[in-house]
Amino acid sequence: MQFEDTIYFYLFAVIPIVVVLFLWNLYWKNKKQKEYGDLNLVKKLSPDKSVFKPILKICVLLIALSCLIIGLVNPKIGSKLETVKREGIDIVFAIDVSKSMLAEDVAPNRLDKTKQIVTQVINQLGSDRIGIVAYAGSAFPVLPITTDYGVAKMFLQSMNTDMVSSQGTSLDQAIELSTGFFEEGSATNKLIILISDGEDHSEGIESAIELATKSKTKILTIGVGTEKGGPIPIKRNGVVQSFKRDRNDEVVITRFNEGTLKQIAKATKGDYIYGDQTKKVLEFVKNALDNIEKTEFETTQIADFKSQFQWFLGIAFVLLLLDIFLLERKTGWISKLNLFNEKES
Repeated sequence: MQFEDTIYFYLFAVIPIVVVLFLWNLYWKNKKQKEYGDLNLVKKLSPDKSVFKPILKICVLLIALSCLIIGLVNPKIGSKLETVKREGIDIVFAIDVSKSMLAEDVAPNRLDKTKQIVTQVINQLGSDRIGIVAYAGSAFPVLPITTDYGVAKMFLQSMNTDMVSSQGTSLDQAIELSTGFFEEGSATNKLIILISDGEDHSEGIESAIELATKSKTKILTIGVGTEKGGPIPIKRNGVVQSFKRDRNDEVVITRFNEGTLKQIAKATKGDYIYGDQTKKVLEFVKNALDNIEKTEFETTQIADFKSQFQWFLGIAFVLLLLDIFLLERKTGWISKLNLFNEKES
C-alpha cells in the first residue's frame, strides 16, 4: 500500500476539536436547561427529543470526516508482486551538502542548483538503479540502491546543509562510501556522479580514487559555483541575517575549484563538466550512459498500484447525506421498542 499525499494526515487533528466542541455544546445546553427550571420538567416539555440521536449524528459526521481525509491522502493498493527483468547500470549520486553550497553565486544557490540537475538526470533515466550519498566533512548514506525514482526525488529534495554535522568537504569519504553502495562482485556496471563546488579539505583523495579504480567504478564529476565565488549567507526564515565569517571576523568567500574534480574524473576513466547549464549537463550524462554497457538484473516490485480514494469519498458523501436526514427527535418505531429506557415505567 502507498499513500500519495501524506500531508493530509495532519487534518486528523480536526477530529478531537470537533469532539471537544460537541461535548462543550452538550454541556452548554444542559446548563441553560437547568437555568430555565427543573430539568425533568424541561425534558417532559419536549418528549420527542432523543438522547441517542445527537450522539449518532456526531459519530456519523466524524466517520465521514475521516473518510474525506483518507480520500485526500489517496491510498493506493498494489495488486501483486512482480519480478521484473531490467537492463541498466548502478548509479550513486554523491552530493556536496557543505555550508559552501549555500553560496548564491549560482542561482538560486549551489545546493538548489545541484538538486535541479540531479532531478532532471533522474527524469531521463530508464531502468537504472540509483542511490544517494550526502557528504561534507564526512559522508552520510541517504538512499540505498533502488529502482524507485519517486522515493529518490523525495529524499533528494529533503537534503540540506544541516544533515551532516561534520563541516568541511571530504571528497575522499564521499567516494569511499559511494563505492561501498555497490554489490560486491556484481556484474552490473557502476557509476558515481559526484557533484561539488570543488573545495576539498581531505587528505586521502588518492586512496579513494584507487579504491574506485580497483572496483571498476567510473566517476562523472559535475562542478557548481563560479571562480569569483560568493559569501555564505546565514538566513533566518528565508531572510539573510549575516554572512559566515572566519576567525579574523572577515566574510568568508567560497570559490569554485575544478582542479580536483577533473583529477577524479580522469583517474577513474570518467569525465568532467561544468554545471552552469542544466541542458548541457543532461546531454553530457546521457552520452556517458549511452557509452556504458547495460547489464540485465532482476528486481521485485509491487505492480499495478491503483488509487482507492473514490471509495472513501463515496462513503463520506453517503454519511454526510445521512447526517442531513438524521433528525434529533425520536424515531417512532424505535421509540416503541424502548431500547434505551427512555420511557417512564
